Amino acid sequence: MKRFGIILGLLLIVVAVLLFVNKSYYPPLPVDNLSAKEAIEKLKNTDEKIVEVATEKDSIWYITKSENKGMSLADDNIKQIIGSKGWRFKNQDGAGLFFENDGEELIVTTEMWTTKYVLVQVQKKFIQNKTK
Repeated sequence: MKRFGIILGLLLIVVAVLLFVNKSYYPPLPVDNLSAKEAIEKLKNTDEKIVEVATEKDSIWYITKSENKGMSLADDNIKQIIGSKGWRFKNQDGAGLFFENDGEELIVTTEMWTTKYVLVQVQKKFIQNKTK
């Protein structure tokens, strides 16, 4: 019986280490064809504050760090990148940030994905207008 307890304990330790190494404890991403580990690596492998991780039919997904300041740092990063493409920040309502450019409105939504990372969903018209 003692041997069974030791083997079970070692097995649990091995599983915990594998989960930690593979980062499988991250919640799933709301986009297909990209793992949580790949999204985080994209952000870690660049000097940018916010990185595109996926494009869908109607939206583009980004990831940014939240650091210790919570959502305020992520919101500042979003305002900076969206503003650099000519969009003017109007207001914020909950997780939605509203921007305007030439009378057109852009809605950006944020989701606290983990304690360290925020997912950002931007309407695809952001890309379509950035060449104007």
